Amino acid sequence: MPARLGGAGAGSAAADVSVADSPLASLESLTQAAVIAVVGIAIVISNLLIIAAFLNFKVVCAGLAHEVINYYLLSLAVADLLCGLLVVPLSVHAAAVGRWVFGGLVCRLTGYIEVTLWSVSVYTFMWISVDRYLAVRKPLRYETVSLTVQTRTRSQCWMVFTWISAAMLCCPPLLGYKKEANYDARTFICMLDWASTYAYTATLGILVLGPSLISIVYNYYYIFAMRRKLNSGAPMHDKEYATALAENLANPSHCMSFLLVAAFWLSWIPYFALQIYEYFTAPVVKVPMLHFGVVWLGILNSFWKIVILITFSPQFRLALRILCLTCCRAKSRLQAELIGMDNDD
Repeated sequence: MPARLGGAGAGSAAADVSVADSPLASLESLTQAAVIAVVGIAIVISNLLIIAAFLNFKVVCAGLAHEVINYYLLSLAVADLLCGLLVVPLSVHAAAVGRWVFGGLVCRLTGYIEVTLWSVSVYTFMWISVDRYLAVRKPLRYETVSLTVQTRTRSQCWMVFTWISAAMLCCPPLLGYKKEANYDARTFICMLDWASTYAYTATLGILVLGPSLISIVYNYYYIFAMRRKLNSGAPMHDKEYATALAENLANPSHCMSFLLVAAFWLSWIPYFALQIYEYFTAPVVKVPMLHFGVVWLGILNSFWKIVILITFSPQFRLALRILCLTCCRAKSRLQAELIGMDNDD
């Protein structure tokens, strides 16, 4: 998740930070701890299902075609799973006991993990949009194995590059450069304080948000523009290209990937809006539960992915079905039932 821009309401994690004079958590804190726990469980279970379904599908159905986008979805699922395993449990404990007890180093490390995983997600959505753009821009080459513009190896290399670059871009505060970290008692989250490093924060924003937002906006604008052009019946000079384009645009992965991107940014817009408002205005908004709500709404985006995949991805529904058959039935029965399956579920 992105870090704080600074402001009141957050305490230093160099020492234990208490949200109340009493060590016993209030009823409100326990309720918030329960909400965070439910969010964490939902994130972990949903992303474990996504990872298991795609990996099992790759093994059991090795002879079937696998979309390149599946590798990007696996990367997203791994990032969200790590958030559910490494970040959320610490917040559950902090909310339950009413204070941060893990010390400043763990607080700074948690903040680093949050920003790194968030950057990985932003970069991955950029690669997904590029993949969908190439599928529409070059439909003949994209579907031809011998001339393809997107191979499994390339997509895997992009994901390795994404994880390494995100980890390196976000590591200076962790290694001692302006290493302030704040525990926000309103949201029970440790965040790196980027307000004291304006130049580095601006540079990181340009390197992470700039290319991603520009690519996403342009690529999906092109995809929907081509869809409108095709639906309007506008003549195309190459009949073979028009046929391939029509078949490619019928792929539900375009709509599914756009909804994944939209759900991610819509989940985080309230948080960004609140942070920007508080940064440029002196008073801190003191609406009860507002800060808690916008932060955990953003983190909850890690769960909506499985809902969108089940609704809009026939291949994921097939992979999930095969996973259930693998877990519940004998291998011979599974192979018998796979004969009647196809990628249209």
